[in-house]
Amino acid sequence: MKQNELHVVTGAFGYSGKYIAQRLLEQGHRVRTITSKQPVLDPFQGQVEHHPLAFDNHNQLVASLRGASVLYNTYWVRFNHANFKHIEAVDNTIRLFKAAKEAGVQRVVHVSITNPSEESTLEYFHGKAVLERALRESGMSYAILRPTVLFGKEDILINNIAWALRKLPVVGVFGDGSYRLQPIYVDDLAQLAVEQGAATESRTINAIGPETFSYRELVATIGSIIGKHRPIISVSPNLGYLACSVIGKLVGDVFITREEIEGLMADLLYVDAPPTGSTRLTDWARKHAATLGAAYASELGRRR
Repeated sequence: MKQNELHVVTGAFGYSGKYIAQRLLEQGHRVRTITSKQPVLDPFQGQVEHHPLAFDNHNQLVASLRGASVLYNTYWVRFNHANFKHIEAVDNTIRLFKAAKEAGVQRVVHVSITNPSEESTLEYFHGKAVLERALRESGMSYAILRPTVLFGKEDILINNIAWALRKLPVVGVFGDGSYRLQPIYVDDLAQLAVEQGAATESRTINAIGPETFSYRELVATIGSIIGKHRPIISVSPNLGYLACSVIGKLVGDVFITREEIEGLMADLLYVDAPPTGSTRLTDWARKHAATLGAAYASELGRRR
């Protein structure tokens, strides 16, 4: 990868996109983001050019990608909502890929999910599989990264587990809590993305961290690290979802969805593969124990 090449990152003012953009800047590249957000405070102090994420305007989307060597795509939606839906995210991303090819983008680094399947009844995993196929069939060079759960300063899942441990006298897990997760540090994912942006071979990589937890172990470990040793009880998925829906209404957010519970319990956030990230969640959490979960992290708030 040559210095001063133009690289385009979707959502560089968001979560994982911000870390990818920062690493590209550190390597001396020009960085452009296509984004729906206009930050109050620019984390890059004007170093990242920004264009609107105009899925409904093909020519504008092509123009935003023209001249780029690599596109890093982090765009997606976590769940269906009145303002965004999985099926729309799939259609929008296919438009993005088509625009990238027309613009002459040489390579696409695309963030997917572990265990995607077009046969899945879960829209998240089904949609991610459809997009992987669309990228493979596009004719562009690609790297597909399949992370499980991300953690870092702006994380939602790990933070809100800690928040629940701080706020509630008892914490429930869905079923026996034996289903597994392999969290990867967001900057480790960014490092992997930039490394793959510099490569040429098309490949698919499971982007997982060095530690594997059962969900019950994860909750207990976080509780121990932040000094909140709460009783952990098993609840049925339906009862757990109902309790989480009440929490969601209280905080004005979607705490977790039925599909997310089903995906967790189906062990879809686990793969039998060597880790690609080196940062241990336990080490990171200890460094941030004082602030981890101190405030609720809102998915809808982030999108607003």
